[in-house]
Amino acid sequence: MKPAPNIFSRMLNVHRDVCGYCGCCVSVCPEGALELIDAYLSVEENCTSCGICAKVCPLGALEVVHEK
Repeated sequence: MKPAPNIFSRMLNVHRDVCGYCGCCVSVCPEGALELIDAYLSVEENCTSCGICAKVCPLGALEVVHEK
């Protein structure tokens, strides 16, 4: 079964209840895969789950999850 769009099989989770929508993650993404749309953080298909965005997030709203 193919995952639905924005079910992050790329393993980048956005904790929307924690995200302050500051845009720090958008500015550091080397792939340009993050976009702020109003009060919503969109993760595009070209996300590589590199984790740079999670490291700079001041609120800890982004999490790279590793498969077991």
